[in-house]
Amino acid sequence: MGDYQYTSRKATNSRLPPEVNRILYVRNLPFKITAEELYDMFGKYGAVYQIRLGDERDTRGTAFVTYEDIYDAKSAVDHLSGFNVGGRYLVVLYYQPAKFEKRADAEEKQKELEELRRQVKAKKAELAGVAVAAGGGG
Repeated sequence: MGDYQYTSRKATNSRLPPEVNRILYVRNLPFKITAEELYDMFGKYGAVYQIRLGDERDTRGTAFVTYEDIYDAKSAVDHLSGFNVGGRYLVVLYYQPAKFEKRADAEEKQKELEELRRQVKAKKAELAGVAVAAGGGG
């Protein structure tokens, strides 16, 4: 009977948007929040596999929350986005590694493009110098 309940829940949510993910990225957390408090808060929506709380200077106030089940993650996003914790409104998003990779790729391609432009400019200057020398001798 447990399988039937899982199947029916899955059937009702069978068309999840493509960005839905088991891993959530949480921003705007109070700096003093503990991992235990996060487990209590996010555990209400399903089994939490792991929580990684940002503790470095540039990652404070953020966390990654990984659920066992994708539908539990969706429920947490639906219920906790905009939730007020310690006077701060949570921003709960689906983690999208492709966005981070695309950003890094774009930066790398921009650097390659700048290098190619520099090489073309240098080649044009070189060719212009050769043309001036060849034209001036006649």
